[in-house]
Amino acid sequence: MLNVILTSCPPAQAQRIADELVERRVAACVSVVPGAVSTFRWQGKVLHEAESLLLIKVPAERTQACVSALQDAHPNTTPEIVVVAASQVADAYLAWAQRECQPA
Repeated sequence: MLNVILTSCPPAQAQRIADELVERRVAACVSVVPGAVSTFRWQGKVLHEAESLLLIKVPAERTQACVSALQDAHPNTTPEIVVVAASQVADAYLAWAQRECQPA
């Protein structure tokens, strides 16, 4: 199976995080979607922050390793980390993702 991890981060940090996850082989692919604006309450205030959305594709068996690496790499004290299980994945894509996430 494959999971997709969603996180948002400051735009200046997005590519660094994506590269780190792929280089460490805890993610097969990270799509960086620029131009997001997150609205949330933090410490009693409603904030609006420009962010990039990261769509992190990871084989299910590497999810915890990816989450741990993401927590280490993320600049926020309380990073958004949402894991979504893919209900259907193309066989060839899943096989590729599993190969790419084999520990070196």
